Amino acid sequence: MEPAFVERIATAVTPAVLVSACGLIALGLDNQAGRMTSRARDLARELRGLPEGHARRRIVDTQIRILLRRHNLLCWALELDYASLLSLVLTSLLSIVTSVRLVPALTFVAAVVLLGGVAVLALASLRLSRAAIRLEAEGALLGE
Repeated sequence: MEPAFVERIATAVTPAVLVSACGLIALGLDNQAGRMTSRARDLARELRGLPEGHARRRIVDTQIRILLRRHNLLCWALELDYASLLSLVLTSLLSIVTSVRLVPALTFVAAVVLLGGVAVLALASLRLSRAAIRLEAEGALLGE
């Protein structure tokens, strides 16, 4: 094989390895989103069962709103993760089919920026998680 071609294949493999990382991130985000869905359903069921004017209604209602915001953040993070994955696949493909190095470099940079967005959204989701836990603890301490 021609050395330049082998170098192009090696260049194409690097982003392909990152595709696996994106897959693992997607799996984790999807798992979290699924848990948010289940927890929101449980809380909605609890809210429907509480009598009007019950002190816990405010806490449960606020927790549902927090979970919905978290779910939205996780869905956006998943979308960015899949966009990053697609960008990495394009980087690999372009590394093989083109000799112009700028194009695959740009798609790789796009993938990295998208993954940065995933991290920011995941961190925002964690902050909301802490808010929901504080709210639940506050309710428990008040006996609600």
